[in-house]
Amino acid sequence: MLTADDKKLIQQTWDKRVGAPRGAGGGLFITYPQTKTYFPHFDLTRGSDQVRNHGKKVVNALTSAVKNMDNLSQALSELSNLHAYNLRVDPVNFKLLSQCFQVVLAVNLGKDYTPEVHAAFDKFLSAVAAVLAEKYR
Repeated sequence: MLTADDKKLIQQTWDKRVGAPRGAGGGLFITYPQTKTYFPHFDLTRGSDQVRNHGKKVVNALTSAVKNMDNLSQALSELSNLHAYNLRVDPVNFKLLSQCFQVVLAVNLGKDYTPEVHAAFDKFLSAVAAVLAEKYR
């Protein structure tokens, strides 16, 4: 459960970043190569246009989630439907992506990635992963 302080910290931290954090797309494929199976049509080399574009989509979805923290289910409903019914992505991958995104945040925020920021984003990204997986039940 996100507290008011968590939400404020997430919003402030998210607002600090400029554009998509570097590394938002390819880390998942490198760290968890099994995730490549969902992208057989992609050029998965580091920095490829397709990987960068997918990273931007992930960041845009997270931006929407940050703006709608009080109603994540509604904000991510279309994305949840897409992943559950069309793409049939194993929901474990949402947790893996959350872990990778924490690393991206840490690298991009540097000293601003405090233990409090880490804890708030851990709760937030866990909630996002749960919402994306809720259609599988």
